[in-house]
Amino acid sequence: MIRALALSALALVALAAPAMAQTRPAQPAIDDVWQPAATPRGGVSWKLLESTREVSRRGKDGHIRSRPLFPAAVLALDGRRVKVAGYMMPLENASRQRHFVLMAYPPGCPFHTHAMPYQFIEVLADTPFPVEIEQATVVEGILELSGRDESGVFYKLKSARPG
Repeated sequence: MIRALALSALALVALAAPAMAQTRPAQPAIDDVWQPAATPRGGVSWKLLESTREVSRRGKDGHIRSRPLFPAAVLALDGRRVKVAGYMMPLENASRQRHFVLMAYPPGCPFHTHAMPYQFIEVLADTPFPVEIEQATVVEGILELSGRDESGVFYKLKSARPG
């Protein structure tokens, strides 16, 4: 008896499900709200920096090693003073930072918590920056293309200052 009631209930749910699905309003397309920081006027875009490809291999120790494969447009920026906007991840225990990571996406974004090597820049600043983790920060400095040593850091900005 209980088994017959359970089967009847399942049959009713199975019959009702298509009808319920048809009455739901169509969901609008969702735009990705997690965009990289906007390109500052006269600056370098994250789209360009993200065009670098990562070549990976597994080392003898089992760890993944990666090195960059820079496109010509990125190679042309090596050693030049550039401006880029991004989100600060402080590395020092201070209210002003000389050494920090500039990330393409907000660090609190649950969908971009593991930045790829072409989505962040190690910043070494001459002028300390105030800590700002919720708004994009514009940084100007000399871009150094790195990572050929498989360190996992593809970009560095040296002699950086607020842009």
